[in-house]
Amino acid sequence: MTPQLVNTAIVWGLQILYAGVILAAGLWLAFFISNAARRQAAKHPRIDETLGSFLALVIRYVIIAFVVIAVLQKFGVQTASLVAALGAGALAIGLALQGTLGNVASGIMIAFMRPYRIGDFVEVNGLEGQVVDLDLFFTQLETLDDKRIYVPNTQAVSNPIVNFSREGIRRCILLFGIGYDDDIDKAAKAVRDVLMADPRTRTEPPIWIGVDNLGEYSVDISVRAWTSIDDYFQYRADMLQWVKEAFDREGIDIPYPHGVEISKGEIELRMPPIKPPSQPQNI
Repeated sequence: MTPQLVNTAIVWGLQILYAGVILAAGLWLAFFISNAARRQAAKHPRIDETLGSFLALVIRYVIIAFVVIAVLQKFGVQTASLVAALGAGALAIGLALQGTLGNVASGIMIAFMRPYRIGDFVEVNGLEGQVVDLDLFFTQLETLDDKRIYVPNTQAVSNPIVNFSREGIRRCILLFGIGYDDDIDKAAKAVRDVLMADPRTRTEPPIWIGVDNLGEYSVDISVRAWTSIDDYFQYRADMLQWVKEAFDREGIDIPYPHGVEISKGEIELRMPPIKPPSQPQNI
């Protein structure tokens, strides 16, 4: 091996070593600074967890981009040509990954407009769950049956978003059917007494009770009451049970379909007439 080749190998070896050190230090620095920014954002009263997480991700990716440029410069790659190559590559990638870049843009919109935050119970694209994470590509929801749903951010911003946690309370809508022979005022009072006896029922906004529909078999009474978002599901289940028990005590009927079974011995069977077999005609 000639001395010139040895010197070239040493130079390239040192460059690779320096590049590896820069890359390792840069990646460590990117994660360290982004995590520090996340912690500082969590302490700020005007920055919520969702926006803090998003800003930490942006800081991390920006630092990593500068680290990659510094590593490439160690191998003699010119900055001007690198920028031009990145521009051409970004155009090609942008055309190929329009949906993915749309998710990134939508993630930025969600982070700054904040229609929901981490911890909110929402309905996004027809799916209900608690927001557990938000990044540049997906909004992660955890459903009531412990399923993790990843909703692309483009679908989140292009569909109606229902945030049940923004005001801290949620309206509970219940529907009870009573018989046409029952007293509507008596049934409404029974429902109101059950609601007012529960401390989870909010007095403001006030309870609303009224006839919602005159059905084919029942008079439908609609009930609208407000409770805490954390108590909503158990509150709704308890109200359904306790109102039904209150109706039983007051002798109020809840109509439901009835089936009638008739045995063969209770009615006279109707037999079809039996005709004699047709006789073939002689030709």
